[in-house]
Amino acid sequence: MNSALRIMSVILLSAFALSSGSATPPNSPQSAQSVQVIEITAKKYEYSASPIRVKLGAPVELRFTSLDKTHGFKINLYPDGSDAKGEPGLSFSSKEDCFKLEKGTPTVVQFIPHTAGTYSFHCCNRCGLGHGGMKGQLVVEP
Repeated sequence: MNSALRIMSVILLSAFALSSGSATPPNSPQSAQSVQVIEITAKKYEYSASPIRVKLGAPVELRFTSLDKTHGFKINLYPDGSDAKGEPGLSFSSKEDCFKLEKGTPTVVQFIPHTAGTYSFHCCNRCGLGHGGMKGQLVVEP
């Protein structure tokens, strides 16, 4: 009778361990699905997607491809109209300030949006006469 009780205890503890360990491992396919992947092209003074809409708190991966020449991507870390004090609203996996977008070479920019709002971005690599008008917006929605 004692061994039956032990076996039952082991089964119950195993079932509990399995159910409580239901968190998704960081490299599993399910966790990869939670990343918002957005394809963007850059060409002759415009980005193909603007505004870009993302969900608050969900990891984002922007995949840029320049179609004609080298462009750049720089985004404000704080929502438009807010004080640039305290924790930034966007946290990037890279410390780069200006992401260089080489023609034909995909560039990946990863971040997590922590604060809802609209964030302005622009080309940070002099790309020609219309360079100053190469802008866009990222909208972080709750």
